[in-house]
Amino acid sequence: MTHSPLPPTLQRWQLPRFGLAHLEMVQAPMPLPAPHQILVRTEAVALNYRDLLMARDGMGMALAFPFTPASDLAGTVLAVGEGVTRWQPGDRVLSTFWGGWRDGERPADAVALGAPGPGVLASHVLLDADWAVAAPRTLDAASASTLPIAGLTAWFALVETGGLRAGQTVLIHGTGGVALFGVQLAHLHGAVPIVVSGDAAKRAQVLALGAAHALARDADWPAQVRALTDGRGVDQVLEIVGGANLGRSLQALRTGGCVSVIGTLAGDTVSASVYDVLMGRATVQGISGGHRRALEELVRAVDATGLKPVIAGEYPASEVPAAFAHLERGAFGKVVVRFS
Repeated sequence: MTHSPLPPTLQRWQLPRFGLAHLEMVQAPMPLPAPHQILVRTEAVALNYRDLLMARDGMGMALAFPFTPASDLAGTVLAVGEGVTRWQPGDRVLSTFWGGWRDGERPADAVALGAPGPGVLASHVLLDADWAVAAPRTLDAASASTLPIAGLTAWFALVETGGLRAGQTVLIHGTGGVALFGVQLAHLHGAVPIVVSGDAAKRAQVLALGAAHALARDADWPAQVRALTDGRGVDQVLEIVGGANLGRSLQALRTGGCVSVIGTLAGDTVSASVYDVLMGRATVQGISGGHRRALEELVRAVDATGLKPVIAGEYPASEVPAAFAHLERGAFGKVVVRFS
């Protein structure tokens, strides 16, 4: 079912082999949705650090070329396939990062969009009807597109699994998309966000965003955190750096607190003293996005509170290489590609 005739072709960015230098825009025939699928006209795509890693080497996965990168879109349903009852043409939607993960434990057959599942860096995208949620009413497409990975990762770590509540303290590393959502969510819940960053200008920006404290990365920030919390330590940590930084985060954690390991900025291994885990009764959990129900709850929270994601830059679809270059340099907030 469609509202109007579909255009004959779509445009998409793809990689015929690894390396951002090989990004190319191609035209392809417009597909029709099969049963239980929807065709979405893409309005905005938010880029993630994961997309950089996928473009570089596939993160060790055996990918079929050419592949289209990116996983986070906001758009409008153009057509629905047979059997679709959740959506109709004209509905505004967001993609879910994990296709097939509705709630509870992630099923073994759930597929990550943006490789190995389908990518969304295209003017039109086919999605399983269950792989989408209603977009927030209070955000435009560029802002809404930042929710499926960055927003939901922070929400899933702090709220869904961490039980964030007023009076808690949260240690957040860096000033990328997940980190800034962490600051905003902590602030909205009445918690105290403490940020560690190596960039003095970004420390000033994050204080303006609502962080209670912004500490220098080359300082003894575990001791500073202990002092700021009267020796108790923080309740939760968004560990976005990885590597040996995990060990320092554990030193800043209260007894019985939780560290959510999210990022790999310092490489794909982590290290820490087992005694800090044992004696501190620490919970260390890995977070890789979240399920559809949590994304729906995040959307409701955004509409209820007026949260506005931080956008570092917006680029037209013709300038995707420049958008990736911005992301690679390091951005305060999210880098978004606009298709309309």
